[in-house]
Amino acid sequence: MSARYTTFRLPADINRKVGRALHDYAMLDDGDRVLLAVSGGVDSCVLAWLLKFWQGKAPIRYTLRSVYIDNRFRSPNSPSPDPARKITELMTELGIAHTTVAARPLEGELSCYLCARNRRSQLFDLARERQANKIAFGHHQDDLIETLYLNMIYSGNISTMVPKQTLFGGEVEIIRPLAYLEKDHIRRLASSLAIETIKNFCPLEKNTRRQTVRDLLAELYRREPKAKKSLFRALANVRREYLLKNS
Repeated sequence: MSARYTTFRLPADINRKVGRALHDYAMLDDGDRVLLAVSGGVDSCVLAWLLKFWQGKAPIRYTLRSVYIDNRFRSPNSPSPDPARKITELMTELGIAHTTVAARPLEGELSCYLCARNRRSQLFDLARERQANKIAFGHHQDDLIETLYLNMIYSGNISTMVPKQTLFGGEVEIIRPLAYLEKDHIRRLASSLAIETIKNFCPLEKNTRRQTVRDLLAELYRREPKAKKSLFRALANVRREYLLKNS
């Protein structure tokens, strides 16, 4: 890992939140083989640094490898840097073994749901090929709240992404070490580490249901500044006796 990353000290408040999330959900175990899904967004890039940093301080040993699934949305004639190249450069600086793979062709019209499902399925196959038992995502507190609202508004159910999820009879687990951090925490870390967002060329980036929910929540937080903390606490404080029966 290059010097500018090794000399950085994780702020106490962020260190405490990450440590609590890892402990509460027993995310990492000795001998784990972790496959990190990087997208080029600031969340997954900060998580890459964090997992590499944690390797040096944790009382356990785990291996770490990152993968970028390239949808090739960028035009070859674009003057902007190739995301695959920029991500590879960052992972090399961090000292993380990295692979870029081409995304499988999508069947049907492009949509966030199909793209995410396609990418997730490919990640599961890559984890099996590389004998990884954990897949790490950079989802954070804001993502969990947004997913709750997405599912309530568009799918008619109360659920969200969980910090740790066991799949395929225990063959692989999804972990989200940033689950207790707010987006602002991650931006602060990225700024201190001089990690920049790598441009996203997805044509649907600003026209998604998640962006709609994000805008709605931003307005709510503007009106009620304490709402975010209350909503996040609510995810672990479900009073089932006051919900309707499923008919």
